[in-house]
Amino acid sequence: MTAARPQLRVVDAHHHVWQLSVRDQDWISGPELAPLRRDFTLADLEPEARAAGVAATVLVQTITVPEETPEFLSLAARSDLVAGVVGWTDLTAADVADTLASLRAGPGGEHLVGIRHQVQGEPDPRWLTRPDVLRGLAAVAGAGLVYDLVVKPHQLEAATEAAGLLPGLTFVLDHLGKPPVASGALAPWAGRIRRLAALPNTVCKLSGLVTEADWHSWTPDGLRPYADTVLDAFGPERLMYGSDWPVCRLAATYAEVLGAAHAVTARLDPAERHEVFAGTATRTYGLTITGSPGPPKEAPCA
Repeated sequence: MTAARPQLRVVDAHHHVWQLSVRDQDWISGPELAPLRRDFTLADLEPEARAAGVAATVLVQTITVPEETPEFLSLAARSDLVAGVVGWTDLTAADVADTLASLRAGPGGEHLVGIRHQVQGEPDPRWLTRPDVLRGLAAVAGAGLVYDLVVKPHQLEAATEAAGLLPGLTFVLDHLGKPPVASGALAPWAGRIRRLAALPNTVCKLSGLVTEADWHSWTPDGLRPYADTVLDAFGPERLMYGSDWPVCRLAATYAEVLGAAHAVTARLDPAERHEVFAGTATRTYGLTITGSPGPPKEAPCA
């Protein structure tokens, strides 16, 4: 069954690219992730994004090496699709403010909109509240950037504490904080989400749900309780759509992910849908969008 996709200008606020010949992605290991162990470039993404009516995207870091961010900024400077880059730098370094200034001053530096660290891989559940990390996060705020949070549910409490300590920094929660979609459980994730969302300097990405669900049997109905939780907690004006391409390909195509996002937000009015699919990302990241969206297509729904 199909339903016509609304005529929306779409910003994809979360995707990745990589070339294994340039730099290995050591997190891609084991048979389950084998489909990702190949190059994924903007040339691969652009036809899918344009066909889905996407006007602009945000390219997000994948690994914690300093070389990746300037490479992404240079790539964005040559692209009419990528409007912003969320990069990486060592938040615990004494010269983090100088590093951020150098990135902003370098080629494509005007595309740097945020910083992210793989907090989900840190063994300390309170890593975000360490004094050296908080100092680095303050430097991110001082540079006029936002901070993307990639955390697991047990790390949401520390994320909330950090956001409370730094009201001048906007925290963008990636992938809804990785809720246990496959199990169908909402607690304790939902309560932690509501506490984070109570802080006005927090935003959430409607992204990454299909890969937290059962990759082979997920449905929009199964994703809806999690989408409803963040919609009710953050509101449409603090929720933004992201594909998480190409990681999403483990469970769904680019078009299917966007179709699922439309399905789980069907209760919103047109102004609210604009916020989720373009307005929040554009405003939060300060994006300048020059590209034209492709023609809307038919989106699958259950």
